[in-house]
Amino acid sequence: MSGKEDIKPRTSISEIIRGFEKQLGFKNEIKWSTAILIILYHVLAVYWCYHYALPVKWQTVLYATVMYILSGYGITGGAHRLWTHKSYKATLPLKLFYLVCFAAAGQNTLYQWVRDHRVHHKYSDTEADPHNANRGLFFSHIGWLMMKKNSQVKQRGKEMDMSDLEADPILRFYNKYFHYFKLMFCYILPTTLGVWLWGEEWKCAVAWQCFIRFLSMFHSELTVNSLAHAYGYKPYNKNIVPRENRFVATCTFGEGWHNYHHAFPFDYKAAEHFDAFNLCTTFINGFKWLGWAYDLREATPQMINGLAKRLGDGTPLHYPLDEQTDN
Repeated sequence: MSGKEDIKPRTSISEIIRGFEKQLGFKNEIKWSTAILIILYHVLAVYWCYHYALPVKWQTVLYATVMYILSGYGITGGAHRLWTHKSYKATLPLKLFYLVCFAAAGQNTLYQWVRDHRVHHKYSDTEADPHNANRGLFFSHIGWLMMKKNSQVKQRGKEMDMSDLEADPILRFYNKYFHYFKLMFCYILPTTLGVWLWGEEWKCAVAWQCFIRFLSMFHSELTVNSLAHAYGYKPYNKNIVPRENRFVATCTFGEGWHNYHHAFPFDYKAAEHFDAFNLCTTFINGFKWLGWAYDLREATPQMINGLAKRLGDGTPLHYPLDEQTDN
């Protein structure tokens, strides 16, 4: 014996935290700064809205509703259907309109959003999916934003072809200064306009724009990753996780017909049928009439019925083809 006590290596703070995370059952490391910020933002929202959301002018409520629609359209019509799936083409004025609306939604950068969503479609509900629904409702809804990406998600993200966004000088400029655009169009302008134009009390304006409007759209869009992968039916492909969910389709302006969308991601409608609440498709059709949207891509009835006949769960289609036509 040497007479000297064995010296045990000190455990670092990061190792202690990681051990705590594993005890809680988390596979990924928690992004503590992001997780704490998200939690505190929601707590502050409850406190602020409880004290300052009422009384409110009717113009403020109407304005918050309009901003909810426009910011949602920036996600659905712009980031999702235009830039991620390239389901149609847009002229420069429409692209600029989308960029303003997307900034108003307060999401991650457009580049991050498109990359993650392309990875999601290619590796849907696997360990390489950024918001893998098989890891539970909380993770697929908001938990994935609070955690670091695993190695598979990181690797597939690096492999994803993003050359179309990288080649666009406007999008490069937009992504470089995105946080300034988000600060201006999501928080500063929406809040101050109500104060300037119709004299809303500033605390009330903050409540309706920074909390009620923003968080309503934030969680509405997240339901596409969570609720539309957990509840609903599968008329087109029963072998995949995404489902048709009317609630999600309503609050996201048409993004909840998710079994169809994953079966035919190139279809600009993101749905087989006309839905009065699919405002995104209505807007795109309106911009087509103006000449701002063109080369709209759609799945044919033969493609839809053929896939549903082979792989669907038997739920009736909205536009079935009879046997003679189908053959």
